[in-house]
Amino acid sequence: MNNASRPAGTLFIVATPIGNIDDISLRARTVLANVALVAAEDTRHTGKLLSRLGIQNRLLSCHEHNEAARVPQIIERLQAGEDVALVSDAGTPLLSDPGFRLVTAAIAAGLAVTPIPGCSAAMAAVSAAGLPTDRILFEGFLPATASKRRARLEALKTRPETLVLYESSHRIQPFLQDVSDVLGASRPVVAARELTKLHETFYRGTATDVLAQLAADPGAGKGEYTVVIGGAPDPAADAGDVDRVLQVLLGYLGVRQSADAAARILGIGKRDAYQRALQLRESSDENY
Repeated sequence: MNNASRPAGTLFIVATPIGNIDDISLRARTVLANVALVAAEDTRHTGKLLSRLGIQNRLLSCHEHNEAARVPQIIERLQAGEDVALVSDAGTPLLSDPGFRLVTAAIAAGLAVTPIPGCSAAMAAVSAAGLPTDRILFEGFLPATASKRRARLEALKTRPETLVLYESSHRIQPFLQDVSDVLGASRPVVAARELTKLHETFYRGTATDVLAQLAADPGAGKGEYTVVIGGAPDPAADAGDVDRVLQVLLGYLGVRQSADAAARILGIGKRDAYQRALQLRESSDENY
C-alpha cells in the first residue's frame, strides 16, 4: 500500500457489508488485501468475509474487551511503517462498535487515519425510512435495563431530530413499548430488520402500529433492528402567543391575510387562526 501519494503507516477505517457481500466497495477490497494487518472485532467473522472475497491477510482481534491492550501494539506497527485496516463485524467501525481508543491514539501519535466509507445500518435505514432527514440524532443502543432505557427515552422526548437507534430482536418489542409509553403512541416509527439481507423487512407506522406488526410477524424475532423515530413535534403555540401575533398583523393587514401569516409563523391551523382573527377584529371594532 505504500506509495509516494501518502505517508506510510496509515490506519484505514474500513466499512464492510452489513448483510449483502456485494455491497463491499472496490476500494475496501483493495485496502483489505494490501494492508499489513487487519484489526477485527471478531477475527472469525472477518476471516470468513475475507475468504469469500478471495483475500488472505493477517488478522488481529480488537474488540471492546481487549482494545486497551491492543492499541499500543497496533500503534507500534503503524509507527514502524505498516498499514493497518480496522473493521467491525458489519458496517462502519466506531458506530456502536469498538475502535474509538485506537483512532484517538493514532491521531495523538500524529499518524494518518483514513476512512474507507461504505455501509452503515443507520444511514441505510434513514435513507429508506421516509422520515425527515434534515436533522438526525444517532443514539445507537439504549441501555438494556427497562428503567435506564425509559430514562434515556425521557431525555430524548422533546428532541426535534429524527432519532436513529439499534436494537436486538429479543428486546425490540419491550423497547417499542417503552417508545410508545414515553414518546407517545402516535410517534412515527420505522423498524428495519435484516437490512440488505434476504429477509429485509420494514415495519412502518405509529409506535403502536409497529408493535402490532411485529406481534403478527413470525419472523420478527430474528435478526437485528435499526429503528428510526420521528422527532418531537413543535410545541403548540399558546393562546397568548396567537393573540399577540394576530394583533400586530391586524394593524397592517386584513383578517384573511393576518390569519394566513399567523398560521405560517406559529405553525397553527389556518381555520383556527382565521376564527381568532375575526374575534379580535370584532372586539377591536366594538371598542370604537
